[in-house]
Amino acid sequence: MITKTITDFDIRQTADSGQCFRLNERQDGSYALVAGGRYLEISQRGGEITFSCTGTEFETLWRSYFDLDTDYAGMKESVDPADDYMRTAISFGGGIRILRQELWETLVTFIISQQNNIPRIKKCVESLCAQFGERRENYRGEPYYTFPSPSVLGRLPDEALDSIHLGYRSKYILKTARMVEEGAVDLSAIQKLKYEEAKAELMKCYGVGVKVAECVCLFALHHIDAFPVDTHIRKVILTHYPSGFPLNRYRGFAGVLQQYAFYYDVHGAG
Repeated sequence: MITKTITDFDIRQTADSGQCFRLNERQDGSYALVAGGRYLEISQRGGEITFSCTGTEFETLWRSYFDLDTDYAGMKESVDPADDYMRTAISFGGGIRILRQELWETLVTFIISQQNNIPRIKKCVESLCAQFGERRENYRGEPYYTFPSPSVLGRLPDEALDSIHLGYRSKYILKTARMVEEGAVDLSAIQKLKYEEAKAELMKCYGVGVKVAECVCLFALHHIDAFPVDTHIRKVILTHYPSGFPLNRYRGFAGVLQQYAFYYDVHGAG
């Protein structure tokens, strides 16, 4: 276990912000995460956050994953003083950080997210991992499952995902996995591209449109200019930014503000 004092960080807000589907609350109020094939528990009391890992693992993996070296306070201070809605959203959900998730997992989970709700997405993702991922044990001796690789999913027959009840998304996932395996989509190359180029490459994946590509750019590739627009963000823009969201004003961190706005609309604005 290792405890760190971290500002501008709230594990509950981050878990509920719609960007990650394997960060879940435990019965004791802590959070469990499976990422990069590793299992982690996180508990928070104010600014004190405890991670169930060694100091070395924290520095080599989780510091980057939780984006702890980025100045979120500076971004929040840069918001237009006259932007009342965004300032309210920040005060409500300012502990959210943009996670640096693994590209393949993020691509598949946001394919699953299309026309779907978060509880069902999480259930589908866990079923996919339990059936096709690698079984491991955490430090408690409890089983957990890694996210299945493109090579595993790409070899599956078309009906293999039927029991997970993904509907039309099954076809998208299997064909995208085969594209990765055959080299038609190069995930390593995409990781090196600039935002617009990366988005264009992601949209070559079967079943990936603008919104999913934007989510992958933001939540896996850390292009924080990416600005996914779903029903919640569309409502926010129509209601509070009738002339359009000021992307130029917030160039360089618009995606972070998108998360504050999404979280506030889902959990607080009602």
